[in-house]
Amino acid sequence: MSTITLCAVGDVAAFFREPESMFVHTADVLKAADITFGQNERHYSNRYDEERDLLPGVPLTELCPLEHAAALKLGGFGVMSFASNHCMDLGADAMLETIAALRGNGCAVIGAGSNIEEARKPAIFERKGTRIAYLAYCSVGRIGWDAGAQRAGCAPLRALTYYQQTDYQPGTPPTIISMVVREDLEAMRQDIRKAKEQADIVVVSCHWGLHHISGAIAMYEKEAAHAAIDAGADLIIGHHPHMLKGIEIYKGKGIFYSMGNFAFDLPLSVRLKRQKQMGSKHAFHSIKVDPEYADWYSWSAESRRSMIVKCSIVNKTIQKLSFLPVLINNRAQPVIVSREEDVQDALKYMKEISASQGFATAFRAEQGEIEIAA
Repeated sequence: MSTITLCAVGDVAAFFREPESMFVHTADVLKAADITFGQNERHYSNRYDEERDLLPGVPLTELCPLEHAAALKLGGFGVMSFASNHCMDLGADAMLETIAALRGNGCAVIGAGSNIEEARKPAIFERKGTRIAYLAYCSVGRIGWDAGAQRAGCAPLRALTYYQQTDYQPGTPPTIISMVVREDLEAMRQDIRKAKEQADIVVVSCHWGLHHISGAIAMYEKEAAHAAIDAGADLIIGHHPHMLKGIEIYKGKGIFYSMGNFAFDLPLSVRLKRQKQMGSKHAFHSIKVDPEYADWYSWSAESRRSMIVKCSIVNKTIQKLSFLPVLINNRAQPVIVSREEDVQDALKYMKEISASQGFATAFRAEQGEIEIAA
């Protein structure tokens, strides 16, 4: 009985410099999978200038030379989501040019397109007699970035936020309540049901959550993930927070709330420019950077933790979920950890952040891989 292996990683962006170096430590694993997924986090074009062409109200974007997109082939990606908070930073034409560049380098693109039909269309693959469908949605896009009948954009999974006073004393911190917009939730459910009619396994990608905040998962994320599984999804893979978040098992299905950064360089010069653009009150401004990493990867130490999610399918059913712990090195390259103490540290960290959100997920480390119990 043959096994189909799916791999998934978080944010991927062709490097500003030396893009060919991105996957030197992970390519063998990523290319060995039957399908590998990543979240696209940059635009690729030589026709735009990120300072001149940014849409009003957008403080920054990620723009790389068009030819850098070819480096993504070195990671073996078969499908990428562009349902993100950056997809429309430079307008519809730049987004569509980026989608064309990804497709031209062998990646199916989900979650964004020239209209809502294209943005909500699944990418469907057949491997060894099993059909796998991928869908993608964005909860953190700006107003008007959702695709329409004749408008380019992303597939929306918007959420509303309410603040409820829970203590009788005025001025005390409120409870924050977030809920998925009903029409978006129902549209996602419909997409999943339709995809399930065409495929044996449905994977749903969500760009959502609270970035730069350790551990915390918003209420709406859990609502959306559970609704997706109830509608027929078999695996939920999340991204956007730029750090790992907890893993939940719901009705036997895995929910990876954030896979963190993966291959994503951010030189200190770019970071300082961003800080100036965004102002001192933005969360990005307070990130403490290790000087050893600043020339290539000026994120927080916690953002160096990453993972490669592995999903093993046998007889058209997910039989095993696991992840390979990854640390991002001082050249922004993801490296699969090999020392036992690093594996145990990754295991301890994931147990802690999952338990902090009330998840009773069981983990087991074996030969460098961390298995998740269903």
